[in-house]
Amino acid sequence: MNTVFCSQPNMKKRGSSTKTLLPSFRIVALGGGTGLSTLLRGLKEHVVRRPDELATAERPIADLAAIVTVTDDGGSSGRLRRENRILPPGDIRNCMVALSKDEALMGRLFQYRFHAGQGLAGHNFGNLFLAALTHVTGDFIEAIRVTSKVLAIRGRIFPSTLSNVHLVAKLENGRVVHGETRISASRVPIQRLGLSPSRVPPLPAAIEAIDQADLILMGPGSLYTSVLPNLLIPEIAAAIARSKAPRVYIANLMTQPGETTGYGLADHLCAIQKHVPRRVIDCVVANRQAISPLVARRYRSEGATPVAVDLEALKNLGCRVILDDLVEEHTVLRHNCQRLSNLLLEDFLRIKDEIST
Repeated sequence: MNTVFCSQPNMKKRGSSTKTLLPSFRIVALGGGTGLSTLLRGLKEHVVRRPDELATAERPIADLAAIVTVTDDGGSSGRLRRENRILPPGDIRNCMVALSKDEALMGRLFQYRFHAGQGLAGHNFGNLFLAALTHVTGDFIEAIRVTSKVLAIRGRIFPSTLSNVHLVAKLENGRVVHGETRISASRVPIQRLGLSPSRVPPLPAAIEAIDQADLILMGPGSLYTSVLPNLLIPEIAAAIARSKAPRVYIANLMTQPGETTGYGLADHLCAIQKHVPRRVIDCVVANRQAISPLVARRYRSEGATPVAVDLEALKNLGCRVILDDLVEEHTVLRHNCQRLSNLLLEDFLRIKDEIST
């Protein structure tokens, strides 16, 4: 049966010493792009680093693992991928910065983009750092491990695969488009998404993290170029499908021109299930907050509109729905990472109890 939860204000009195503590648990978040890094930025504040912190931490996370898509072929990542034959480092770099202890200094350094210099212009320092470490160590995973120590990240980061994999999309007009950049630039609806090569092995550590997870999160992020690429690896989809943990899809705030034009939230879920043989989503978290008219008008001029939460269609899909005010408006719209992470952690036990009934 479908259930809709609307988050309520926190009724705990200020200054109260009473705390409702959740047991520590393990979270796996899958995706890419800015959506995954926004999610991680909020969750990292709840990661406990020492056992003695468990007694005083609210909503403690014992382990936070990010599984990141590696299909990016544009910008600095694409250039390093083509010229140095390494996996694209950009999305992994963004996740590292989001999880870093010091985003103010080291985070700014790793996000610094060179604007001049032959060969340097357009590259991020963090991308170059990862590329250099990969060549020095001969191992991309070792480069991630060392960089994670440099940034003192609160969590673990895994590429979904170590294979050199690209996205391939069949559009509704019958045309086949190769590469994430071309797919994102297309304005023709996507009929089917695939990988080239079609079968690539997952990173074993990523499968292990999913198997041990108490909560699995997918999104927010581009449906076809951030969320689905991980699920197109059969072993990753199978691990999520067999998991007893709550499996939560975090809805995007806005549709993406070309990729999801005209999509409601139920359409996003249907697209995922169309590409994955078994059910991988139990619950969706979506925004209920109105977008300011000025910002909405600017997005509309670019072909993007708020993702409609079509409750009846979601009910027919058998998904629980959690709604809350999740928007943070700046030059662009983003999820409020603190509110989103608090919502996910506060509702974790309730979601788990609902799914088990």
